[in-house]
Amino acid sequence: MDALDCALALGRAPGLTAAHLRTALQLLRSQRPAPTADAALGALIGLPPRRLLALQLPEAAAAALALPATEQLAADRAWALRENITPLHALDARYPALLGQIADAPALLYVRGDPQALTAPQLAMVGSRRPTAGAARTARQFAAYLAQAGLVITSGLAVGIDAASHAGALDAGGRSIAVLGSGLDAIYPPEHAGLAARIAAHGALVSEFPPGTPPRRGNFPRRNRLISALSLGTLVVEAARHSGSLITARLAAEQGREVFAVPGSIHNPLVRGCHALIRGGATLVEGAEDVLQELQIPLPKQQLTESPEAPREASGAGALLDNDYKILLDALGHEPAGVDLLVERSGLPSPSVASMLLILELEGHVELQADGRYMRLGEPRTGV
Repeated sequence: MDALDCALALGRAPGLTAAHLRTALQLLRSQRPAPTADAALGALIGLPPRRLLALQLPEAAAAALALPATEQLAADRAWALRENITPLHALDARYPALLGQIADAPALLYVRGDPQALTAPQLAMVGSRRPTAGAARTARQFAAYLAQAGLVITSGLAVGIDAASHAGALDAGGRSIAVLGSGLDAIYPPEHAGLAARIAAHGALVSEFPPGTPPRRGNFPRRNRLISALSLGTLVVEAARHSGSLITARLAAEQGREVFAVPGSIHNPLVRGCHALIRGGATLVEGAEDVLQELQIPLPKQQLTESPEAPREASGAGALLDNDYKILLDALGHEPAGVDLLVERSGLPSPSVASMLLILELEGHVELQADGRYMRLGEPRTGV
């Protein structure tokens, strides 16, 4: 077996972790010195099960490595060569050091794109799959700014905040990493195939699951632990109280990583998870530079006056609006309100308020919520 086959065999060994692999290779090298990691790995594959168990490998992994399924490995090899997949094992110098610090780091990662992207400083960005327009815009702006500061933006390719974060980084000329809860041959969700291709071209797609693995529900918590473990910190942009994004944040904290959260209106149920994180000790983020300062990363010089902040108010755009629109925005304030309340507050005729709200929505100043009330959207702040 050559180095590629040996690496792919690791991906088919159930329960095998990076720690298992390092321990086994260390013990094996003490008995049979090998000049390189690949040579030592080649000596490991095919050993009798009893020898492999003596190297402290899990039973199922030992059985798989003792007698690799040759037909399956041949199919995996053909797929990897055809799709330009890099099987990155835990002994490879390109294996991300931060990931290797957690106890259950996988022995093998499947990578499409540039494996070196995994060793660059990363920030995880996660949040709601059904975000408000303001939160999606915040994610894009933050990701763009942070990517230009040198961070690789890492997320899970899901709809909503994940996709906005990936796109924001790429649109700004930065890099992004998507960690999948399926094999790399099963992009999920399928409507993000184009986004996945962009990420692979300017970063990497990553999975610990071998080809043929569908996006099962139980895979996503495992994916989340990789997202947080690869990153210096995790930024939650918008999340309900029981959001899956909170799992990623909890894992980040357990892994000793920084946790950041963007606050929002107390009337928005989609930010209650963020508020819970802040109460629990997460860093409250009002502007993208807050993340850089906490991580001790220099601010990008060309953008010292262009750092985006979380949505607050539309005062910057108000200068372009006539007096009645300013009155209506002032009446809306910073909490959601319905048309009747806005008529009462502003003193403007009801038909005028309805049509003005439509124009303000089209121009991105307000957003219609699911309950029929309107929420004022923010503008990027200037200055740090």
